[in-house]
Amino acid sequence: MDAGMNQLLKWSIENSDSTREDSTASHDPKAERPSGRGPNQEAINSLMGGPSDAELMKQSMAAIQSPDLPLDQKLIAFDNLEQLIEIVDNANNMQSLGLWAPLVEELGNEEPEMRKMAAWCLGTAVQNNVKAQETLLAVDAMSKLVTLALKDPNDPVRRKATYALSSEVRNYPPALNQLVQKLPEKLRPNGTIDAGDMEQVDKVMDVIKQAKSEASP
Repeated sequence: MDAGMNQLLKWSIENSDSTREDSTASHDPKAERPSGRGPNQEAINSLMGGPSDAELMKQSMAAIQSPDLPLDQKLIAFDNLEQLIEIVDNANNMQSLGLWAPLVEELGNEEPEMRKMAAWCLGTAVQNNVKAQETLLAVDAMSKLVTLALKDPNDPVRRKATYALSSEVRNYPPALNQLVQKLPEKLRPNGTIDAGDMEQVDKVMDVIKQAKSEASP
């Protein structure tokens, strides 16, 4: 049985048991209902015939890449995708769904809002998620994010690219080492930086934030 459906069945049984009254007990209409975690939303969607999170993620990416949709609808699709991959399991499913490559590709979109949303989604996917951090390195997104963070003419794009880099390098030394190597020499920190030391990582991010892009107005 699917894990989500198993959780839904367990939740149903527990709540059925907790609300079953003893035949000799008096009914108290003010009795507090048992508290606890509700059923898995994706399992409910599956049970009711609705789309799974995986299907919604693929639909969002299809809309983002569609040549027929206007920008505002693409941005809505991006927003939906970002919310979906806040869930770690969904972020970890991105690779099997083939979503990493098209997402990284959007970092080069001519529309600033699309570049911003792509960086935002990447930052959300890798936050506190080693599996996603490993994948971001594997798809070679670091160079593009560094370029956006330092040189994009659009300030919101630079901020979201910096956010993505910050999420990627925290507690993940391979990404931090690669970031340092890709920074211009004048921006590189002196000595070794510990990816687990948030104060040191913050200082690296501050240097990137304060760097003046030649492309900036």
